[in-house]
Amino acid sequence: MSMSSALNAGVVGLAANSTRLATISDNIANSGTYGYKRMETEFDAFVLNQNRVAGLYSAGGVRATTYRAIEEDGALVPTSNPLDMAITGRGMLPVTSAVDLDNGFDQLPMMMTRTGSFRADAEGVLRTESGLVLLGWPAAADGTVPLMPRDTMGALEPVRIAVNQTAGDPTTRVSLGVNLPATETVPTASGDPLALKVEYFGNLGTSESLDITFTPDTSDPAGMSNTWVMEVRDSASDPAANLVGSYRVVFDSTQPNGGSIQSVTTLSGGAYDTATGALSLTVAGGPLDLVIGVPNGTTGLRQLSASFSPTNITKNGSPVGHLTAVQIDEDGFLKATYDTGFVKTLYQIPLVDVPNPNGLISLDGQAFKISPTSGNFFLWNAGDGPTGSIQGYAREASTTDVAEELTHLIQTQRAYSSNAKVIQTVDEMLQETTNIKR
Repeated sequence: MSMSSALNAGVVGLAANSTRLATISDNIANSGTYGYKRMETEFDAFVLNQNRVAGLYSAGGVRATTYRAIEEDGALVPTSNPLDMAITGRGMLPVTSAVDLDNGFDQLPMMMTRTGSFRADAEGVLRTESGLVLLGWPAAADGTVPLMPRDTMGALEPVRIAVNQTAGDPTTRVSLGVNLPATETVPTASGDPLALKVEYFGNLGTSESLDITFTPDTSDPAGMSNTWVMEVRDSASDPAANLVGSYRVVFDSTQPNGGSIQSVTTLSGGAYDTATGALSLTVAGGPLDLVIGVPNGTTGLRQLSASFSPTNITKNGSPVGHLTAVQIDEDGFLKATYDTGFVKTLYQIPLVDVPNPNGLISLDGQAFKISPTSGNFFLWNAGDGPTGSIQGYAREASTTDVAEELTHLIQTQRAYSSNAKVIQTVDEMLQETTNIKR
């Protein structure tokens, strides 16, 4: 019995080391494959029931098990493609099958990968050469991403980039930095209004303007009134009724706050918010905030003994522009840049995380899918929770260490030869046993 068990143990040893040789060859073959996770082979002793009274021992042999070290991160390799993506830290990119998408299936499979070189196809879908399609949450027209479910892929959709797309960004906020001459509010001043034109962009990318006049109050016989009437007109509205706001602005003349806004009284139009310093106007294209500064503030409208001058005027929005570049930031927001300088958020790419990454099922093209041992997935914002950040212009290298694999190859070769020697020795011993009878 012991001799037969030794023969069986040698055969099992050959099979186990053949398994390890297969994983080593796979690792070495994929040493240059981006995103490849190396395979590991572990040996476990297989022990049979022992008859200790008789002093006999039966060899059980060895049992080989393999697993993929998915949790192990590879080094990041810089590239020249802005849509080459890799992850620093935990997490995976959500992807699906390009074949299923091309066939028009409604239910796309949930897959994930650690890295990918994504490029737009003829329909603008971002995919890799291996057939993985990037998934993301679409942003609203204003560039914000609404609240999405995190435990299902129902809200995820294939990322599409129209190469020839054009876009405009309507202006919703204008900030004024203007100095009004304090000497214009004395009784002997002319009282002529001071005019200012501020460009803004309409909903269709048209160039419009806010025509603002500042009229000084010269009715105070005691000296400077420090009071102005500010009127705002919209060029996109009917000229007969284009007054969108009228306000009385009083400036402070005390030592601590001289020159800053003291109070703003609404004569017509939207209200003044003392917390933000914004006038809520309604122009032809919709609501627009005109920021003039907060009471006792140091920015916005000022009244000092200097000439009338716009010191700082800023606004959001842009005219119609053509798409020039698309790239992803470390927070997972896919942004398009237009030739007008306008940057718009198109998608948010979440990161997928599971309790046991090593329990994922490996697929072709360095992709993985959920299994009972991996646990359910959860979608995180990049950089939140346990997940890392997304890196553009980068790929994750293979986790194979060729020197280590070659060392394992030598060990496996020796072990295989030794098991073969055991089989040869048992065969010779059996032959001697057979010769006893002769």
